[in-house]
Amino acid sequence: MYKQNSILLTTMSPLLEYPFDSLYILRKKRSLKRELSNQQGLIEKRIAILGGSTTAEVRDLIEVFLLNEGFRPSFYESEYNKFFEDLTFENKKLKDFQPDIIYLHTSFVNILSFPEMGESEQNIKDNADREFSRYRGLWSQIKSELNCPVIQNNFELPRDRPMGNLDFSDVHGRTNFIMRLNHLFSEYARKNSNFHINDIFYLSSWVGLERWHDKTLWYATKYAISFEALPILAHNITNIIKTLFGKTRKCLVLDLDNTIWGGVIGEQGLSGLEIGKDTPIGEAFTAFQNYIKELKQRGIILAVCSKNDLNIAKEGFSHPDSILKLDDITVFKANWEPKHENIKSIAREINIDLASLVFLDDNPSEREIVSSQTPAVKVPNLGEDVARYIEILDRSGCFEAISISPEDLERNRAYSDNIKRQELGARYENYDEFLRSLEMKAEIKQFTTIYLERITQLVNKTNQFNLTTKRFTFPQLEEISNDPQYITLYGRLRDKFGDNGLISVMIGEICNDIIHIRLWLMSCRVIKRGMEHAMFDQFIKESKKRGIKNIKGAYLKSAKNNIVSSLYGDLGFKNDYSKENGDSFWTYQISGSYIEKNQWIEVLT
Repeated sequence: MYKQNSILLTTMSPLLEYPFDSLYILRKKRSLKRELSNQQGLIEKRIAILGGSTTAEVRDLIEVFLLNEGFRPSFYESEYNKFFEDLTFENKKLKDFQPDIIYLHTSFVNILSFPEMGESEQNIKDNADREFSRYRGLWSQIKSELNCPVIQNNFELPRDRPMGNLDFSDVHGRTNFIMRLNHLFSEYARKNSNFHINDIFYLSSWVGLERWHDKTLWYATKYAISFEALPILAHNITNIIKTLFGKTRKCLVLDLDNTIWGGVIGEQGLSGLEIGKDTPIGEAFTAFQNYIKELKQRGIILAVCSKNDLNIAKEGFSHPDSILKLDDITVFKANWEPKHENIKSIAREINIDLASLVFLDDNPSEREIVSSQTPAVKVPNLGEDVARYIEILDRSGCFEAISISPEDLERNRAYSDNIKRQELGARYENYDEFLRSLEMKAEIKQFTTIYLERITQLVNKTNQFNLTTKRFTFPQLEEISNDPQYITLYGRLRDKFGDNGLISVMIGEICNDIIHIRLWLMSCRVIKRGMEHAMFDQFIKESKKRGIKNIKGAYLKSAKNNIVSSLYGDLGFKNDYSKENGDSFWTYQISGSYIEKNQWIEVLT
């Protein structure tokens, strides 16, 4: 698993990692594209860019950033300012392209009419509703005809304010009107899982409106955003796209000395650490710990990897001004072993892939060693100024989220509970006895709307226990769940340590008296607990209800799913044939005397 990730990531360019030089990327984008196109295992994706302004440079930069993340995009690009027409009128070319994602690149220049002085507040409100309805109609058209995720820019502020400071508070102000529209966009995003905002309102304020807008460029070439800001825009869009397709990270591994507090605890002791409000450096470290704590609260796992004595390292978390406490840390490694070996150990203990980890260290030599020895791990260049640590981690996009589910909020507890299970398992000589001791209970039912967002999330980020590694968008899963030609199952699992949440998904497509398993996956948190047997038993029951005689299953080999290569054989499937690349194809004949395979889990009905 680690070796294959190394192959995929060795050609990634540090020039495209934040903090980057926008103008340098613009100059070098062709050579960067050539270099990155040589990577192995690139994932093909089709991106439609529908622009309200010129988009050629936007397209080229998105391509470079996506290549850097392991995707090979192909593009459909609308003509200048034809985004509305491309979606409103018959467009065979766009339909035939079958985009995986549509990106609507609009900005404030595409607002049809701003309020006029003397216009009534009701008219202004109606005008905002009409403007919003125009976009909502496009999004509905995409859902009904193209059924793919939408990334939509919200609106940035114009560079000028005809009304000065009143522009914000007066209903006739452009600023006021744009804030109104952005609020309508955000409300729509909250209610529609397959719709995602590219927040250029924030990006433009971070870059600065004076640098975001280039009026000379606009008048000459109709680029609504300056060349300097375009790489920042493209990087932000790429963060959304990679997250949509499961490339997100979920564990932050922390060095300690001069990374989360100032000073070296082994030399200066607890009282010598700089943290808290007494010094500027201490305050910066406190702010950084607060940021990390917020990441933890939204579901990011925290681990420690420090060259230190274990007891001394742990003492630092007892500092009265430390925001982070020992119980915030899921895995704690403090010893004198190489950090990359400890990081591998952290991944094994949590049972996640190295590509899910981000490592923070103030020491450039340690960063270089970890990057070279475990290239799948993201290692941001923190630099030397602690005041910029938050900015660098925040802008990296490592922990971009398209949604935050209840399971995300419970992730830290779930992984901590898993470690307790492992500790309990070590006390049992017989593994069956250990499984019985867990007192497991499962809910296995057909897809339901309330869980569809979590199912989509699981489908697009599960790699190890995943027999076909197929990915589905929210509307595709919504359509499948309502189609009688499919059997769909989700599985939730809890035990005496806690609730693991929704952790398994199966999809079968019925063709006459045969059902084909199109998708079968399970979270790595519950591997080897028998949940696969409980899911298969229920799949058999549902198949029998439909008169199914045979089950067809495919194992499509990937870099990470070797763990399930023998699953079909273990369940009693007959191997039809196998390919040289490792793919294999299987058949299971359903008999009337089927004996359930689940022995340890009580399935609740």
